[in-house]
Amino acid sequence: MSELNLILLGPPGAGKGTQAERLREDFRLPHISTGDMLRAQVAEGTELGKQAQRYMDAGELVPDEVIVGMIVERIGGGDARDGFLLDGFPRNAKQADALGEALSGSERRLTAALLIEVPDDELVRRLAGRRVCVKNPSHIYHVEFDPPKHEGVCDQDGSRLIQRDDDKEETIRNRLGVYHRETEPLIGHYDRMGLLRRFDGRRIADEVHAHIRATLATLRLEETL
Repeated sequence: MSELNLILLGPPGAGKGTQAERLREDFRLPHISTGDMLRAQVAEGTELGKQAQRYMDAGELVPDEVIVGMIVERIGGGDARDGFLLDGFPRNAKQADALGEALSGSERRLTAALLIEVPDDELVRRLAGRRVCVKNPSHIYHVEFDPPKHEGVCDQDGSRLIQRDDDKEETIRNRLGVYHRETEPLIGHYDRMGLLRRFDGRRIADEVHAHIRATLATLRLEETL
C-alpha cells in the first residue's frame, strides 16, 4: 500500500483524538486536526480565529469555505505525501466532495474512513463531567472517572477547576445535534464507497486501538493479494 490516507469519523467525545495520536505514532502519519488548526488561529487572535470562535463556542460548525482550502493545502504538504490522518474533516457532504475532488486531481485516494461509535447519553456523561484547571488547561479531571482529591481544586497546583462552556450539557447536545444532522450522512456515503470501517467507542482505548490496527493490517494484506 503506497499510501495510508485515513479519515476519522465519530461524534464529539468518541475518542478520536486519542486514537489519532496512537495511529500517528504507529504509522508516522501527520495528524491533521481541523480543531487544532482553528484553535491555533483563535489563540493567535487572527480574524479567522475570531470568526471561528463564535461558531465553536455555540457548538456550531465553522463554514465550509473557511475549512476546505486550508485542508486541501495541508494534505498537499511534503509530510503528507505518503499518507495522512484527517480528524474532524470532512464534516458534511460538501467537504467530502471537495476532499474527493482534491485527491482525484492529484491521483490519490482514500484508504479507509474509520468510524468510532458511541451513544449520545454516554458522550454527554463523558464530556459534561470534565473539569479543567484555570491556571493550566492541560490539567484535566472528570467528576466521575478521574476526580481530584478535593472537589473543585486542581491536585497539581491548587488552582480552581472549572467546566468549560463547550462542556456544558446544553452545548454538548447542540454539538451532537449538528453532528447527526451534518456529519452522520457521511457514514452512508463512505459505506457505499466500500471505505467505512466501524469501531465500538464504548470499549477501552487500548481495545479500540488494537481493533483499528488489526483492520488496517487486513487492508494492507488485501492490497498485496
